[in-house]
Amino acid sequence: MRIKEVLAGKAKQDVVTISPDATVRELLARLAEHNVGALIVSSDGHSVGGIVSERDVVRHLHADEDVLDAPVTRIMTSEVHTCGLDETLNSLMQVMTEGRFRHVPVVVEGRLSGIVSIGDVVKHRMRELEFERDQLDHYVHGA
Repeated sequence: MRIKEVLAGKAKQDVVTISPDATVRELLARLAEHNVGALIVSSDGHSVGGIVSERDVVRHLHADEDVLDAPVTRIMTSEVHTCGLDETLNSLMQVMTEGRFRHVPVVVEGRLSGIVSIGDVVKHRMRELEFERDQLDHYVHGA
């Protein structure tokens, strides 16, 4: 399975971004509003300048409660691993596991095209396994 198939199966295709100069407090509001675990930091809504997640907030808030009024650039990850539409789900699973991150932006021709979360990966992998199980059951028990 390819990433383009994962994106096509998502209920929401839009990617929520946040401006680099937005505060961490604004970030929290957007995370809650959109019920997501991470946002892409982008100055124009199309480029990937960074990524910031709930985990980033927790790590920094623990050390400094004043971080809520700081810009998201202070806590974001600026070196972001991205993927393309033709990357396989298996290769992305490996990258996410090794890198210990849960969200990967999808970039096509330099423009943000989507985002894949670990939940998306698990959901699609479960569908694949269920399909394989059903095929084996059909084969063993006949039609």
